[in-house]
Amino acid sequence: MALVALTLAVPGYVCAQSKPAGSSGDAQIAKVVGTIKSIQADSITVAAESGGEDDVVAKLTGSTKILRVPPGEKDLKNATALQPQDLQTGDRVLVRGQASTDANAHTIVINALAVIVMKQADVAAKQQHDRDDWQKRGVGGLVTNVDAATGTITISSNALGANRSIAVHTTKDTILRRYASGSVKFDDAKPAPVDRIKPGDQLRARGARNPDGSEVSAEEVVSGAFRNIAGTIKAIDPASNTMTVQDAISKNTVVVKVSPDTQMKKLPAEMAQRIAMQLKGAAGGSSGDQPGASVEKMKEQDGAPAASKARTSKSTEPLASRGPANGQGGNDPPDLQHMLSHLPNSALADLQKGDAVMIVSTEGTDSGGVTAITLLAGVDAILTASPSQSASTLLSPWSLGASGGEGEATQ
Repeated sequence: MALVALTLAVPGYVCAQSKPAGSSGDAQIAKVVGTIKSIQADSITVAAESGGEDDVVAKLTGSTKILRVPPGEKDLKNATALQPQDLQTGDRVLVRGQASTDANAHTIVINALAVIVMKQADVAAKQQHDRDDWQKRGVGGLVTNVDAATGTITISSNALGANRSIAVHTTKDTILRRYASGSVKFDDAKPAPVDRIKPGDQLRARGARNPDGSEVSAEEVVSGAFRNIAGTIKAIDPASNTMTVQDAISKNTVVVKVSPDTQMKKLPAEMAQRIAMQLKGAAGGSSGDQPGASVEKMKEQDGAPAASKARTSKSTEPLASRGPANGQGGNDPPDLQHMLSHLPNSALADLQKGDAVMIVSTEGTDSGGVTAITLLAGVDAILTASPSQSASTLLSPWSLGASGGEGEATQ
């Protein structure tokens, strides 16, 4: 008998179904997906992930089945039994049982028949593995063509050099997801067919590459439509967590909201200068150093010798999309996104009127506001060197949280 669809890596839900006519009591069969908020002697409190539900109290009895499943499992054949004392706050759970509502406390109470658990540490490890794999085997760029009949998507990828086309081949087994409109979370990406992908979208794919990196057999693809903003801050409103930016490309002002999920970094002046030098070199065909020399210096400043961090792929995908060396040989720009990850996080309070910023944001609302996904400050030298530089060529819109626990459990 099917237990439930186990989707612990996506927003949870509570749903109730009335018992058949003639059943005793007013209990309902319900299921909830969420995170353990607190643990009591005979129950757990679950913060449902549906966004609008109250906390759910799951009563545990001697007959409650508690099973631990690794992230990514499709069924319960590898599940192991747990005891109530093995549960911890932060664990992801799916609870199924008879539900009722406490009229006084307005709390949903479930007499749990089964609790399926993904341990917090397991989910974190799976997410880290997926992030590393996206970096190692991922490619990214702007979509230039979509052939839905063959499942082939062509992307244009460029770093600090010439554009390059990469053919991303998909099959019926490829996981296709699309960034949710207005969301800044990678985990909110929803399943979407190839024909949802349009020229101009940004796309990330991971899979096996051919020797010269011009083709990828994709195991997973995520796409989305984003907005690029590059300019100076005209005003900051801490009360609403917004800033007004004069976009140097569109020449318009735009209100940018900063959310808790926004990735904010500030480049040290010297690093910004070196990126600017590289941009000038790419645009003019020559820089003051040998090709790639200035970014090699950045690699050294990033905490490791240039030789040990040298890129070995001939791909020229956006810096934000680059992963660790893949053993194919060549002299390529470094993974800027990797270097940015080592910089301390910034906050809205760290910014000032007049600061230059580059932003990758959501598409925006009808009122014109957008939410920043990635924001990089300290980019004055970069914008001076390349005023029309697209933020997407340097910054990644993907905060690769990875969907560490998706799967199905049946019994």
